[in-house]
Amino acid sequence: MIKERLAELVAECSDGEISAQEALTAGVPLSALGMTSIAQLRLIDAVESEFGVEIDLTDEGVALLDDLDALAGRLATR
Repeated sequence: MIKERLAELVAECSDGEISAQEALTAGVPLSALGMTSIAQLRLIDAVESEFGVEIDLTDEGVALLDDLDALAGRLATR
């Protein structure tokens, strides 16, 4: 459920450039699908608002945004 919602947020934050289905089934990082830095910033805001967490803006935190499985796993354990 978390991963599916994250995929929807990716689609919203990328203005549809990456569909939720593409985000769910991609075997590559979201950046390889065309996730821009602006879309990543929007995704940070959306995830923080919806899940009540704070995304660390270090390299490790930002790298989570490129991998839905890792991000969903981190959110599931919070």
